[in-house]
Amino acid sequence: MNVVLGVTGGISVYKVCELIRNLKKEHHEVHVIMTKGASQFVTALTFQTLSQNPVVTELFEPGQNWGIEHISLAKKADVFVIAPATANIIGKIANGIGDDFLTTTLLATKAPVLICPAMNTVMFENSIVQNNIETLRKNGYIVLEPDSGDLACGDTGKGKLPDGSVIFEKIIELVSLQKDFKGKKILITAGPTREPIDPVRFLSNRSSGKMGYEIAGEAHRRGADVLVVSGPVNFSKTFPFQVENVLRGKEMYQKVLDHIENFDILIFVAAVSDYIPARQSVHKINKDGEKLQIELVKSIDIAKEIGAQFKNKFLVGFCAETQNLMNRAKEKLKVKNLDMIIANDVSVPDAGFEVDTNQVTIIDRHGNEKSCSMMSKKETANKILDEILKNFPQK
Repeated sequence: MNVVLGVTGGISVYKVCELIRNLKKEHHEVHVIMTKGASQFVTALTFQTLSQNPVVTELFEPGQNWGIEHISLAKKADVFVIAPATANIIGKIANGIGDDFLTTTLLATKAPVLICPAMNTVMFENSIVQNNIETLRKNGYIVLEPDSGDLACGDTGKGKLPDGSVIFEKIIELVSLQKDFKGKKILITAGPTREPIDPVRFLSNRSSGKMGYEIAGEAHRRGADVLVVSGPVNFSKTFPFQVENVLRGKEMYQKVLDHIENFDILIFVAAVSDYIPARQSVHKINKDGEKLQIELVKSIDIAKEIGAQFKNKFLVGFCAETQNLMNRAKEKLKVKNLDMIIANDVSVPDAGFEVDTNQVTIIDRHGNEKSCSMMSKKETANKILDEILKNFPQK
C-alpha cells in the first residue's frame, strides 16, 4: 500500500513519527509532504529517515520537476492522509485552494482521503471550521474526530491529534473497504529465468519482474492470499506477500506444481526462456576458436502444461511480442487453454521490460478485448485484476 502523508504545522506533529513507524513495520510505502509550518516542529530529515523516501517541502525546488511530480504522487497514492490537519489546511481544501505542493497534490488524487484535525478547542469548535469540515465530508473526505484532553496551549477540551496507532488503524480500515479479492488465492510467476550454459554464463532476458510484483502487491492490497514464484529480480525491499525464488524454468514449473492445489487463480507473468542449452558444460567454455556453437532445445511451456492438466483453475497468461501481437495472443489463449491473456507489445517505447509503465490489451476466453492506454504498472495491475474479477465467477 502506498500512503501519501501530508504533515502540517502543529505541536502534535511528533505523533506522526509513530504512525510512519507502524506503516513501515507492515511493509507499506510512505511518501511525506510537509508544509513550511510543519518543518518548524520536526525536520524533513526525520521523516525521510523514518519513511525511507524523499520528503517534499516546496512546490518549486531547484533541480526538481515538481510540477509533474505532484501529479505522479497523487496517482501513486492508495490512501492520502493529512495529520495533523490545521484549521488553515482544512479551510484551503474545503475551498479548493491549491497553492503549495500538499494542496495541489491532494486536489489531483482520486485516492481515499483521511483528514485528522488537531488544534485548540475554540478553533475546532469555531463555526467556520466546522462548516469547512462538513464541506469536506460532503465531498467524500473521511474526517477523524480529534481526542479530548489537555492541550499544549494549556486549555482542556477537544482538539488533540489521536495517537499514531489510532490513525494507523483508521487507514487500514479505510483501505480494507476495497478488499474485493478477499478469500481468493492467487499464484503469480514473475521475473526472468536463467538457463545455464556453463558455470559462469546463462541465457536470460530483460524482464525486471516489475509487472508481476505490481500485480502481486495490488492483489494483496485488495485482500487476496498471494504467492509469487519468482525468477531472479533486483528488488531491495521486502514484500507483504510470500515469495519463493527459483532460477530455471523447470524449477519454476515444479514450484507451481507443488503449490497449485492451494490456489484458485494463476497468473503467468514470468518471462520463461523459450529455448535452453541442450547441455550445460561442467567447466567454463574457453575462448579457443573463432566460433562457438551452442545447441538449443525448446524449454517447458509452463502455462501450456498447466492449462492442459488443470481445468478447474482460472489461468491468465501474458503474450509479449514485437509483431503480430493480437493474432499471436489469441492463438496462445486457445492453445494454452487460458481464461485470459494480456497482450503486450514490448516494442512500444515505455511499455514492457525494465520500465515502470505499460500498455496492454486484455483478452478473455470469449474474445472480448479491453485496451488499456499507457499507464503505470500499478494501474495496469489493477485493470488486469478488475477484468479477472469480472470473469472469475463465470469459470
